[in-house]
Amino acid sequence: MDRKRVAVPLVCHGHSRPVVDLFYSPVTPDGFFLISASKDSNPMLRNGETGDWIGTFEGHKGAVWSCCLDTNALRAATGSADFSAKVWDAITGDELHSFEHKHIVRACAFSEDSHLLLTGGLEKVLRIFDLNRPEAPPREVDKSPGSVRTVAWLHSDQTILSSCTDIGGVRLWDARSGEIVQTLDTKSSVTSAEVSQDGRYIITADGASVKFWDANYFGLVKSYEMPCTIESASLEPKYGNKFIAGGEDMWVRVFDFHTGEEIACNKGHHGPVHCVRFSPGGESYASGSEDGTIRIWQTGPLTNQDNDTAPATVPSGKVKANGGEVAHKLEALTITEDGKAKEKEETVSA
Repeated sequence: MDRKRVAVPLVCHGHSRPVVDLFYSPVTPDGFFLISASKDSNPMLRNGETGDWIGTFEGHKGAVWSCCLDTNALRAATGSADFSAKVWDAITGDELHSFEHKHIVRACAFSEDSHLLLTGGLEKVLRIFDLNRPEAPPREVDKSPGSVRTVAWLHSDQTILSSCTDIGGVRLWDARSGEIVQTLDTKSSVTSAEVSQDGRYIITADGASVKFWDANYFGLVKSYEMPCTIESASLEPKYGNKFIAGGEDMWVRVFDFHTGEEIACNKGHHGPVHCVRFSPGGESYASGSEDGTIRIWQTGPLTNQDNDTAPATVPSGKVKANGGEVAHKLEALTITEDGKAKEKEETVSA
């Protein structure tokens, strides 16, 4: 195989501990944004294109395991080891709601219409909070067979997806009845589950395998064996012709969706890669690592330079705002403290 070309990433510093989750907003009138969760308890918001730091959401008292933005990137949500999930104003940085749990919150997700927040964690309970009535008790689904690792919405918020930390498989729940309607079987626990932007596929990472499932009929479409244990995978959203995967070997690899052939291998992280995500337009993708950095890699023309990196704007201390390259609506940002699917069509080793 020919020598792989190596991309030159934007390197985003700022976190003092491992980066464990990343989430891109959809494209908004003001661009698109990237939020990161870290064990340092300080989730950060960045310009999704440049990686420039916009602000830090301050208030959690423990590691932050999960983060997300709503459809318009006006609110952020985070799940933490401090037994809480918080909702934030993504413009001002203010904490809007804090939902207390009885154990660590490992996952959170806004519904497509942004009215609901789904959470899960070590309690083995899925909770749905109505953000229009935040004081009301959440709806609870307490039939999860294990500690919840990932959650997501699909089918226009009619279906909930979840995976567990300690057992394999992905469970799909009817959001109204709270009953499991389908289980996607995997040998290992699923550490990453993404619904493709067009709603066609569910992309999962379990052990050293990346799988693509039909999101409507739940059959296994493709399964590719990876060179190492993979923690996260993401499908290119515009054309759907490539996917990325990152894991314990510290590299971020790009693969052909149709053949599973490795297209590129990006080196630069100094610790295992915990999360990878494509930007909403597919022009770049981000990776978060044990080394505390986020790297943004361009999907376009690659260079042959192995070691060059371009640093993005870095937060210094507890700066309140960074107006530079940020869209006008963010220039005034302030931060406050206060059934089972076993059908298998194709399995290929990459």
